[in-house]
Amino acid sequence: MLTCADVVKLVTQYMEDELSPDDSRSFEEHVAICPPCRAFLGQARRTVELTGELKETDLSPEVEAHLLEAFRDWNRPR
Repeated sequence: MLTCADVVKLVTQYMEDELSPDDSRSFEEHVAICPPCRAFLGQARRTVELTGELKETDLSPEVEAHLLEAFRDWNRPR
């Protein structure tokens, strides 16, 4: 059984259909019984829906710099 931390790490791969069938099934089983992870998946889907059509040129240089700074260390161990 996956943990909530696993779901957070795998959500992009799940949404892009890049997980193995077993991992996908485990992901779906966890989301089915975990309201916070179900909400997180919904938020991720909504984010893609709302931003999926943005182009790099749609962002001002200031916004681009802010986003790059905000996410620069997102995957670094704490």
